[in-house]
Amino acid sequence: MGMGTVRTEAADESAGRRREQRGWYFYDWACSVYSTSVLTVFLGPYLTSVADAAADADGFVHPLGVPVRAGSFFAYSVSLSVIVAVLVMPLVGAAADRTGRKKPLLGAAAYVGATATTAMFFLDGDRYLLGGVLLIVANAAQSVAMMLYNSYLPQIAPPEERDAVSSRGWAFGYASGSLMLIVNLVLYLAHDSFGISESTAVRICLASAGLWWGAFALIPLRRLRDRRSTSDAAEAEPTGRKQTAMGFRQLAATVRDMRRHPLTLAFLLAYLIYNDGIQTVISQASIYGSEELGLGQSTLIGAVLLVQVLAVAGALTMGRLARTYGAKRTILGSLVAWTVTLAAGYFLPAGAPVWFFALAAGIGLVLGGSQALSRSLFSHLVPPGKEAEYFSAYEMSDRGMSWLGPLLFGLTYQLTGSYRDAIISLVAFFVIGFALLARVPVRRAISDAGNPVPTTI
Repeated sequence: MGMGTVRTEAADESAGRRREQRGWYFYDWACSVYSTSVLTVFLGPYLTSVADAAADADGFVHPLGVPVRAGSFFAYSVSLSVIVAVLVMPLVGAAADRTGRKKPLLGAAAYVGATATTAMFFLDGDRYLLGGVLLIVANAAQSVAMMLYNSYLPQIAPPEERDAVSSRGWAFGYASGSLMLIVNLVLYLAHDSFGISESTAVRICLASAGLWWGAFALIPLRRLRDRRSTSDAAEAEPTGRKQTAMGFRQLAATVRDMRRHPLTLAFLLAYLIYNDGIQTVISQASIYGSEELGLGQSTLIGAVLLVQVLAVAGALTMGRLARTYGAKRTILGSLVAWTVTLAAGYFLPAGAPVWFFALAAGIGLVLGGSQALSRSLFSHLVPPGKEAEYFSAYEMSDRGMSWLGPLLFGLTYQLTGSYRDAIISLVAFFVIGFALLARVPVRRAISDAGNPVPTTI
């Protein structure tokens, strides 16, 4: 009788965990459309054209009286959104860990971002300032929501399941991004057939991403559940002080706490460096394709779609490899693959779309897996009860600190006048990241963080 009860409880717990995991995957499905359709494909060129329409004779717009070149407005807006996110994430992360009420905070961040994205439908004429504000709000909200979403991973998946669960989440996101991008491209390329202007087609694509985000966010918000905080330190801290603390002060407190876990910090440093390389390749590949290789817009958008589709297969394949070889070895292998892909990119002939698609395929196959496994490996290194706080630092290294790669890319081009030299300079991030990650003893790091060590890691 007793054994039967125990088995029933275990089965119920397993079923509940699976239900929660499936709900968790759907947040990636909900929000990845924003990253793909809005940020990667449509908003940059469109917001720049709106800023151009509002510019003076010298090509400048004047937000709050500050002269800004119209072509730089999108980049500055993205940078400002990162600063806002950096201020807010540690504050929200600490509040989530202290109260154990992550779900209301995730819901608030998701719907602020989805609402701002949907409102981009009204971005027409010369309303560049509205576009900048909506981009800053949406991007910062997305960063905060992703930090909370990632921090659920150690709570909904036992150590032996995390690589697979994290990889499935990334795969769901890339599948969603691919699906919506196909729909958006049909509308954009055939806008005349639908009897609408190109501008209206873009605004519908932008708004549809926000509606998609908001609609599918309901699934994780129904299935994920809050857990009481288990952190004694969080309970001991006076709540008032934390609630009024500025983001940077909370970040400093998190980093001070991390110094008690130097191996966790060592992994985060390695991740910060190689992820900077990954983010720079993603953001600069289209410039390399258009400026150095002379490829057209349709080729570049097709390559983005190919990356999305293959990233699904890549994330799931690398998740399976991690079960056999461990997450650390699989990530190290992916960094070697990134290096080989960039080296191949250096030799691509101009005006040859086939070879650019081959490069996109190489990026797609390692992109999702290297990011998914990094997330699951980090989840093992987080002390129990500090998930949201530590993942705020992780998310900031993912989004807020990825400025060195674009700077190196820009400086290399400025000094050499060659985008080929600029793209090959990014190899340094993967080589240094490989060397730093290889030196992290992950088993000891997991044990030192107070977590059970999986059989394969």
